[in-house]
Amino acid sequence: MLFSIFVFMNKNLTKLFSICQKPERSILGLMSGTSLDGLDMALCTIKGSGRETQVELERFKTSPYTDVFKAHIRAVFAKQQVDLQTLTLLHGAIAQEHANLVLATLTEWNIQPSEVDVLASHGQTVYHAPAHFHQNPDFGNATLQLGDGDHLAVKTGILTLSDFRQKHIAFGGEGAPLVPYGDYLLYSSSTEHRILLNLGGIANFTYLARNGQSEDVVASDLGPANTLIDQVVKKEFGKEYDEDGALAQSGTVNKAVLDALMQLPFIKAPLPKSTGPELFNLESLNELLSQHAISIAPLDLLATLTQFTATAIAQQLQPFIHKNTSIYCSGGGVRNTYFMRLLQQAIPDTPIKTVEDLGIKSEAKEAVLFAVLANETLVGNPFALGTMPALSMGKLSFPS
Repeated sequence: MLFSIFVFMNKNLTKLFSICQKPERSILGLMSGTSLDGLDMALCTIKGSGRETQVELERFKTSPYTDVFKAHIRAVFAKQQVDLQTLTLLHGAIAQEHANLVLATLTEWNIQPSEVDVLASHGQTVYHAPAHFHQNPDFGNATLQLGDGDHLAVKTGILTLSDFRQKHIAFGGEGAPLVPYGDYLLYSSSTEHRILLNLGGIANFTYLARNGQSEDVVASDLGPANTLIDQVVKKEFGKEYDEDGALAQSGTVNKAVLDALMQLPFIKAPLPKSTGPELFNLESLNELLSQHAISIAPLDLLATLTQFTATAIAQQLQPFIHKNTSIYCSGGGVRNTYFMRLLQQAIPDTPIKTVEDLGIKSEAKEAVLFAVLANETLVGNPFALGTMPALSMGKLSFPS
């Protein structure tokens, strides 16, 4: 009977069935963050599932976006008012560009698309709107990632899982952060408490208690990491980022501005919570300065924002710092050596390391974790994490 069902199964389902039966799967995780640097691609070989998951990072690359492509995304990125036609066109166009980057990279790696079992695509977040942000009583939590999975699957010929965040929202979450699901599977420890701190555009963390179970995991966004700093650097100095915090180091912290930033409602709100550049942007920053009638030089503003970022993160992590706790950082903020020094000064008795110490490239971590999420959807059993019920994430797109 099982044989007859298999014979008449749609060929895409037959391929899916065969992938799920393999002892290991080749999954290419794709991540494009709020910094819009480019597309992170992590080719992983994954065995097992759940706490038995084993991941080997075979290849990694970030393919930078062109200025034209970034300009198209920025036309709708984190804006309440956008051109609906542009938004609609970008859903397919972003996927097409990602597919082109995937195919070019596989060619560079001398790997055929047929050798990759699955694409795990995060897509491009263009608007994140949890209820506490939009405050519209008629609607709940919402988020929007562009980069249609069907376009990716058809263009590359590879089975694709995408749009991971909607299931989290459907179950009552805010759609972020999602990396804690992979953090728990890959980085739990029997010897120490661990804080996995991601320093992308937005800072988020996962707390993994020593010998803890999935229901003990705590995860949340914390506020800005690079997003405000990068926006000021781009506007005032024409650069993409403050290399090693050199600009910030040449400024002076303005205590009045620092105090005002630390009093922002999001910083003081209880965990868990999520946010994005929709809240932390130049417009809201200028409104804050105007409200307090403060004029500040660009270098001093950078110094203050860098200190604020370190202070706000450290303050919110404090309840999770116990004896025998280590903090492992990832994301672009790790490259800002001045910021990392400020963070260590704010948490003096806890070692701050990078995820390189756990055997994973810092810049590859999020792309790897979306590959892990895809693997769980294919062959794992959903598990509860913290206050969230058990769920599988990602929508399936076939190549034909």
